[in-house]
Amino acid sequence: MKLLTIVIPAYNEGAYIVKTLARIQKSVTTSFECIIVVDSKDDLTIPFVKKFSRFDSRFSTQINKIQVGPAGAIRQGIKCAKGDAIAIVSGDGSDDVSQIDSLASLVERGVSIAVASRYMNGGQLVGAPFLKSTLSRIAGLTLYHFARIGTRDATNNFKVYSTEFLSTLEIQSLHGFEIGLELTTKARIQKRRIAEIPTIWIERTENESNFPLLKSIPRYLRWFFLAMLSSLKIKNR
Repeated sequence: MKLLTIVIPAYNEGAYIVKTLARIQKSVTTSFECIIVVDSKDDLTIPFVKKFSRFDSRFSTQINKIQVGPAGAIRQGIKCAKGDAIAIVSGDGSDDVSQIDSLASLVERGVSIAVASRYMNGGQLVGAPFLKSTLSRIAGLTLYHFARIGTRDATNNFKVYSTEFLSTLEIQSLHGFEIGLELTTKARIQKRRIAEIPTIWIERTENESNFPLLKSIPRYLRWFFLAMLSSLKIKNR
């Protein structure tokens, strides 16, 4: 792989973003660029990324010009990406960035999406609120067993995508992290190859999560039911 693009949607992470960037710098051996996308020029993440990038030009910031929120930020990062594959990573330290190389290697071997799975053997979700983790687990395992979606953790956004695959899509998500489920569902519809490796996801310990669970449920359900419906259509062909 000539180049991997790492996209990090961030919202006022401040100094905490430096921990994530330092882990990426230390653990990723694949040639990469890292784009941290924020919603406005006043975001508190920006000065810390700029300071970090003085010593490592692979890290840069972009202003989200598509739609305020994580989905818009991810789409902005994808739009600006120069890599052969694109990794989506949270800025709060929840994802194990030491696995980026392994995920990117799967894409290089021919899968369209490589998933870091919390719900397969060897995976774990630590510290997440009960309702959030329960709904995520049920959705992931249901889609795996009944929609044959190729991963037990379709809702996790810690994934690496083939840029070629993403170029075939019109991404519709505008607001939240349901974008990961949308892209996985569309890969299933296209009969793309999806692979997964176990990961340990740890709920953030600094600052409060701004994930709006109740508002997000209808957005996730849209893609959940589409994945289920598409699976039935594929079986009946």
